[in-house]
Amino acid sequence: MAMFPSDPVRQDPARPDPDALLAQVQAQERKAARGKLRIYFGASAGVGKTYAMLAAARKLQDSGQPVLVGVVETHGRADTAAMLAGLDLLPLRAVEHRGKRIAEFDLDGALERRPPLILMDELAHSNAPGSRHPKRWQDVEELLEAGIDVLTTVNVQHLESLNDVVGGITGIRVGETVPDTVFDQADEVVLVDVPADELLARLRSGKVYQAPQAERAAKNFFRKGNLIALRELALRRTADRVEDDVRAYRVEQSIADIWKTGAALLACVGPRADGEHTVRSTARLAGQLGTGWHAVYVETPALQRLPAAQREHILKSLKLAEELGATTAVLSGQDIALAALDYARSHNLSKLVVGRGHRTWPWRAPHIKRLAQFAPDLDLIEIGVPRNEAAMPRTDTSDGDGHGGREQGSSDGLGSAGAELAGVALDQRRPATGYLIAAGASIATALAATPLLAYLDLANIAMLFLLVVVLVAVRYGRGPSVLATCVSVACFDFFFVPPRFTLAVSDFQYVITFVVMLAVGLITGHLTSGLRFQARVASQRERRSRALYEFARELSGALQTEQIFDTTQSAIQRAFRARATLLLPDDDGRLQAPAPSDSTARTHLSMLDTGIAQWAFDRAEAAGLGTGTLPASRIFYLPLVAPMRTRGVLAIEPEQRRWILIPEQRQQLDTFAALAAIALERVHYIEVAQNALVSMESERLRNSLLAALSHDLRTPLTSLVGLSEALAGSRPALSEAQQASAQALHDEARRLSTMVANLLDMARIQSGDVQFNLQWQPLEEVVGSALRACSAALQQHRVSTRLPADLPLLRYDAVLIERVLANLLENAAKYTPPGARIEISAALHGAWLNVMVYDDGPGLPPGREEALFEKFTRGERESAKPGVGLGLAICRAIVSAHGGSIHAASGHGVASPASPLGGAAFTFTLPLGTPPAMPDEE
Repeated sequence: MAMFPSDPVRQDPARPDPDALLAQVQAQERKAARGKLRIYFGASAGVGKTYAMLAAARKLQDSGQPVLVGVVETHGRADTAAMLAGLDLLPLRAVEHRGKRIAEFDLDGALERRPPLILMDELAHSNAPGSRHPKRWQDVEELLEAGIDVLTTVNVQHLESLNDVVGGITGIRVGETVPDTVFDQADEVVLVDVPADELLARLRSGKVYQAPQAERAAKNFFRKGNLIALRELALRRTADRVEDDVRAYRVEQSIADIWKTGAALLACVGPRADGEHTVRSTARLAGQLGTGWHAVYVETPALQRLPAAQREHILKSLKLAEELGATTAVLSGQDIALAALDYARSHNLSKLVVGRGHRTWPWRAPHIKRLAQFAPDLDLIEIGVPRNEAAMPRTDTSDGDGHGGREQGSSDGLGSAGAELAGVALDQRRPATGYLIAAGASIATALAATPLLAYLDLANIAMLFLLVVVLVAVRYGRGPSVLATCVSVACFDFFFVPPRFTLAVSDFQYVITFVVMLAVGLITGHLTSGLRFQARVASQRERRSRALYEFARELSGALQTEQIFDTTQSAIQRAFRARATLLLPDDDGRLQAPAPSDSTARTHLSMLDTGIAQWAFDRAEAAGLGTGTLPASRIFYLPLVAPMRTRGVLAIEPEQRRWILIPEQRQQLDTFAALAAIALERVHYIEVAQNALVSMESERLRNSLLAALSHDLRTPLTSLVGLSEALAGSRPALSEAQQASAQALHDEARRLSTMVANLLDMARIQSGDVQFNLQWQPLEEVVGSALRACSAALQQHRVSTRLPADLPLLRYDAVLIERVLANLLENAAKYTPPGARIEISAALHGAWLNVMVYDDGPGLPPGREEALFEKFTRGERESAKPGVGLGLAICRAIVSAHGGSIHAASGHGVASPASPLGGAAFTFTLPLGTPPAMPDEE
């Protein structure tokens, strides 16, 4: 680690950021409006999570808080079932799935009751098909958003990040998982822990599973080794969760003192050659302690002057730390010790690992002593130097102030790394030029001031020499300013101090003057040189900020992908002096190289490796130059990761390979990539919105056209039906051939009239013009009227009904529900051969009435059960059967307007609960509701 500067006067902690405080207050307000989630967490089934949850619920209920049991799985355990006594149970809703009635959690019922607290066992449970959410944890999220507190349970094998780890240990990989974000965002996690031997004893006694299942579990999942490993995983995951809670509490309460609650390490990487040894030693120590670790490098303005090779060595040490599992960071600050300690406090790291310091000036304390002085509560670990490195001569990087910034490469104090940092081509003057000019300026000042000796006091002449020192420092840096100071003192003594033209001093006071001039000159030169460098750094930061602003401004007006491509390419060329191109995915997620528009792009594209780019795109990780994946490539591949998905890959070819390793450049490049990714995502959603708007407008125009045509066609069609009936019954009677023609004309006119009516009904339903006449009435009446309306179409089929005698009254529009049944019956008659069976049945399922129309015909096309309910979709794509494919779409619209649902199933010749006759089966549901009370008869 680099040597530290002399002890500074420690400043008071900075005041909290007002914006951060406001964001924290807003987050607390949102959190206060949201329900609280407590998770009972265990290593496996049988540890007592559900029992502990119920025990906590009973205590809360005894204290006066209402508790509702949403769903609890007892698995036949008598002790757990006994804990449910006295608790309010929410009735489960019945879900029909594959011929079985499954009891599931009633989310709507819970939201309607809005209890202060609800119990939701088995958070990872998968809901039955047809439920609002596929997973129970999503039900819990909706309850929390409604302000309802939730108690729940989960096992370690159900956490998404540990699912594969547990599968590798036990050989069994569960399919139901919970995202780690749900676990991490829980307000409280309670670990329910049982030793492996005790859990096995509970398993043998039947307190976990019933006897046959317990025997199988003991031979597979519930082996002692498995249980011990799962217990360790649960303990570690809980410890990580508690560590996050501690860190959040410390930030919320602004606690600066380090709490030694963990054993995480902080390795400080410095500019010396033993940085990699410090990294490897810390990694081994972290592995021995079984803890995590961090690695940081503090870069001061002086350290930014280091040669490019030395800075690259430091960055490689950080890269090595990241590969060994560390969390790495490059910190900026004037004081290395304070910056490292601030990082340790903010991350609650109580153990700081540093390399053994080398010899320093007698009046300076070693860096480890200064750390101990600043943070006496911190544990300091000093890493020794390997023998082969201890015997090697070291290059002192100290510049006298402890920062390690000896000048190399350029006369103004900026090495090649500093030139790259500034991002501009600095004047590559030879070092001798600045020194010669500095010495010459001092001598020229002496010669110019000699004729003025009779008019100027010696103090004024000394100020002229100091002015020269300042100007040299501003122009040429620290080294020439030191030489100018020494030459100025010598010239002042030789030309102006009596006896003149000798270096002898007659008055001791002039010795003090020389010492003061030398000290003032050295200090002024040092400060001026440092300010000059900082001014260059600030100037480059301003350039980078301006480049980002201009890039963001140009992207804000981009409405096409091609504009984003051109803007990004030109911006990177200007800011980084590097050739770049964008690779965007097609509909299948395969990256496509853009067509070259000029010779430069063509040269660049010839070096692209789409395989590396595709790897970076698929994994959302950088690849190529300067990374751990194919670093020999000349091109750096950076994925464009947007909030929703990865939008492409940015391929960059820098002029110098080490450019990509500079932290400042990489941070700015990451920002450019993020802006480009967000712009691509914005353009994508603009296209989606435009397509949706065009589709909506087209649908509206089509509905309007259909409504207008249908309305205008109904009058002539009605007349045509009436005329055909009159023709068939005219006197004298028509011949047999004429009668057949008249009947065919009548049938076709009625069919055309029905199609027009369907078009008009569909247009009216979608426009919202339909007024529902909802009345409480029996289902039998509308079934009978639908059968009478379809009697002509059903005359060659065997039709039967299975309606229970105790069906309750339902609240529906009789005309519209009759249209639903009529469409389903006509559809069945159309697609089944003569003599086929068609049946109508109804049954109660929880709070719903299921009405089914099924047949024994050929069934539905495989995989098209849901597509049949789309408009203008027919069961047979090419068919001579009449119809335009609107009947089922109208059925869905009407049933949905009544608050129900409709779906189709096919038995493909095999009878099943979903299709009792083996053919097509259509089922729609209607809500039961509460019928009004009938008046008592006198």
